Amino acid sequence: MIENKKLKIIIISDGTGETATAVSRAAITQFPGRDVYFTRYKNVRTKDQIEAIFTEAAVHHDLIIYTIVSPDLREYISTLSKEKHVRSLDLLGPTLTAFANYFEQEPSPQPGLLHAINDDYFQRVAAMEFTLNHDDGRNLESIHLADIILIGVSRTSKTPLAVYLSQHGIKVCNIPLVKETSFPKELFEVDQRKIFALTIDPHALMEIRKKRLNRIGASNYKGDYADEKYVLEELEWANQLFKENKRWPVFNVTNKAIEETAAEILRLIQMRETNIFKQTKK
Repeated sequence: MIENKKLKIIIISDGTGETATAVSRAAITQFPGRDVYFTRYKNVRTKDQIEAIFTEAAVHHDLIIYTIVSPDLREYISTLSKEKHVRSLDLLGPTLTAFANYFEQEPSPQPGLLHAINDDYFQRVAAMEFTLNHDDGRNLESIHLADIILIGVSRTSKTPLAVYLSQHGIKVCNIPLVKETSFPKELFEVDQRKIFALTIDPHALMEIRKKRLNRIGASNYKGDYADEKYVLEELEWANQLFKENKRWPVFNVTNKAIEETAAEILRLIQMRETNIFKQTKK
């Protein structure tokens, strides 16, 4: 048994090493009283890198834990471990072998794929957090950080559309347009290509607003919210505003699922990016 002294665990990974570190820390909790610290080597892709790490580990009798995709490098680590009498643990190899046998398919030799997945996940989480913090015209001082700004009158699906887009890693701010109130000046201080306008058929909007009032127990509400004349005037005002700002693409959400409108917006963004790429290549 090793005496109670500070021990070092070396993590070797062809990615970030976060998986090996997390698993190791979880296992260590089962050994209370042990004083352990970690040294992590990320993006390890060559035998020279591995040999240098093992040379250090052999001097101090460290434990090496590794997550390496390449079977050649895993075999090399196993060989060095025996030659230099260094204890090592392969966290990924047996798992890859088991899945390869189950799927009857060889695993991809490309390292760092999990890190790419994690990056995508955290990007989506950040986008969703940003979107929720910029819902319904909130925090306008930071709307310049948005990827997309949705505008439209009440009940044109701005919030559900914004949330759906955020799940694709897109930071969205949505701003309601109210005929009687002043227009937020911040909207004209950002890149106008970020702004996407939403409109809807007036009769469809009236029905949506009436159902909204029924849901909240305000069916006897006597205001203008679902009044036919007011809805027609409000939409006419909003549509005129959109015409005056020709850089704002307008999307009609009448009888459309959120996914349909989102797909149209994403296609337009992709077309813009493609055109920009073509222009830079000229």
